Order: sequence, then structure tokens, then C-alpha cells
Amino acid sequence: MLDGDTEAESALPPKLMLSGAQLHFPSQPSPKKMVFAYDPDEFEEFVKEWVPALGTRYARVERHGGSGDHGVDVAAYLTRQAMEGEWHNYQCKHYGDALTWSKAAPEMRKLFAAVIQGHYTLPSRYIFTAPIIGRSLVRQFAKPSETRAKFLDELATTGDTVIRSLDPAQRQAVRDLAANTDFSRFETIDMDAMLELHRTTPHWAERFNQPLPARPQIMAPPHEHTPDETRYVQQLLDVYRERWGDEVGTLEKTVGHPQARDHLHRQREAFYSAESLRLFARDSTPEGHFQAIVDDVHTIVVEVADGLHQNGWERLRAVLTAAGQVALTETILAKQVRPLDRKGVCHHLANDDRLTWCQGGHA
Repeated sequence: MLDGDTEAESALPPKLMLSGAQLHFPSQPSPKKMVFAYDPDEFEEFVKEWVPALGTRYARVERHGGSGDHGVDVAAYLTRQAMEGEWHNYQCKHYGDALTWSKAAPEMRKLFAAVIQGHYTLPSRYIFTAPIIGRSLVRQFAKPSETRAKFLDELATTGDTVIRSLDPAQRQAVRDLAANTDFSRFETIDMDAMLELHRTTPHWAERFNQPLPARPQIMAPPHEHTPDETRYVQQLLDVYRERWGDEVGTLEKTVGHPQARDHLHRQREAFYSAESLRLFARDSTPEGHFQAIVDDVHTIVVEVADGLHQNGWERLRAVLTAAGQVALTETILAKQVRPLDRKGVCHHLANDDRLTWCQGGHA
């Protein structure tokens, strides 16, 4: 242990335990232990996922970690000017032991040197993230003026190549900048607090193999049709006109036709069921999960739609039936898909003109 810091939790995976003739499989490691086992790259990705959950209205968050990053691992920009405007630096340090002053100070020196060399402007916040933060470092950063004095004392005698490689004028500029900087910008974040916030992100369930939150109640179609429904509803009206003639060629006429009216209502229920799945996926899973469901359904039903059908009504019925039988790629979202969602996905596809019911198009 360093500076009185607590020991790191073991990052080793639990072993299988043999008891008599029974083989006992241990439970899954906790998210905290999984983070301890990450390599530096995976830890940076974890931090990039976590940063937006802080609630700050960042214009963009991106990883810089790697060779030539000039001490920036995850950058969060408050303006579109990125590093030329106000921004925050999330420094990711993943060690086998605690992050202490001896490891943090070189990163701080790297920061001031990079600013003087013109690589970026000074971030308004500089947050150290690590699986274990040394208690002594937390106490140090709690006294910004003392931290600045300590930093300046060490700067005068350091053998750090980042500083020694500067010319005398640059070294003086680094010292002047540090002397006039408010060191309250340097912070640490506790891993438990990080995990608690990460739990609220769309990445939590997939990263830590956790169940998704309960899916909200399916959205009911609004009484008035919205602009977002225009194309798929028009396609349904084309089907109705083709089957029943001009007596159901408009929404107003459809209301007076019981079969068409009820059919349209069911299709709108399906559309909004799929829309509720889309919103649930947006908030609870990484980007692309809902689109994967849409693509799975499209891959199968487009072949059905391209087949020979007497009319649009029969094509629509065949496609909706096929959608209910599609074998979805196994993902955490696929388990949440209901039969009504599958029908609704077909109408989402029709809304995007990826499916067309009537060969002649709409009138």
C-alpha cells in the first residue's frame, strides 16, 4: 500500500471450486472488480461512456489517449471550439495500485508543458480517474493553494524529461503559468461514484452484463396523426384505396369504413409500439441496437415483399406474418422485442420507403 491507501480489490477472475463431485461456478464479478481487470484502453472507453452522465452539457466527448496525446485521455468540450474554447480533461490512470501524488504530478507537468507548446488551451477542469485514488491525493487536492506551492517547489528541481526538454524560456513560461493557475481545477473522482453514474447510461447493461431496466409501457397512438407518420399512413391508404376504391382514399373517409378504420388503428398501435422500443433502446443500450432489430426484420421481409402478390393488401399481410417469424440476432435488446414491435418495425420501414405495399406507389 502507498501513503496509507487501501488495498486494491483483486482483479483476478474467481476460480472454480470443486467440492466433492460437484462443480460450483462462482457468480459474475461485480462491476467494480471488472473495472479493476480492464486494460488502459478499455478503462478509457469506460470513462468516455461515463462522462456524459455527469450532466454537464458537453458539445462533444472524445478519446485522445495514446501516443502523442499530450496528456489528454478523454476530452469533453463545452463549446464547438473544442480545445480552443472551454473544455475539461479526464485523465485516466489504470494501475495495479492507488493513484498517488507521485503519479499525478508528472501528468500535471505534462499539462502545463503542452499548453505552453500550444497544443491546447488550459482546461477549466482536470479530473483524475482511476480504479483506486490514494487518500493522500484526495487530501492534497482539497487544499489547492498548498497543492500549487508543492507543484512549484518540485517543478524547480524535477528531472522530468517533459520539462527538461523545454528551452529556458518555455520552462519559465510553464512556471509562470502554474503560479497563476487556480489549482482547484485538479480533482479526483471515486470509483463507486463513477459506477453509480455509469449505471444511468445506455452502456451499463451491455458492459457489465446486467439486465436492462424494465421497459416502459408501450406508447399509445395520439388521437391526431403526427408528421412523423405521414409516409407509412399514406402507404396504408394506398392499400385501402386499391382494395375498396375511393370510398377509403383519405383519412377522413377511412373513419367511416369500419374495416379500414380498425385496421389502421391496429397498424398505428404497432408503429408506436416499435417507436417505444426505439426510445427505450436509445436510453438503455448503446447506439445501434434498435437499428440492428430493424435490419434483421428488413433482411427477411424484403424478400417477401418482392414476391408476387395479388395486391398491396396481400403483400402487407404476407410481410407482417413473416416479420413475426424473423429470428433476431441475440442481443440484450432482442429479448425485449414483442410481436407488436415486429409489425411496427415493418411500418417504420415503410415510413422510410424501404418497403412499399402497392406496386404502383401512392396516388
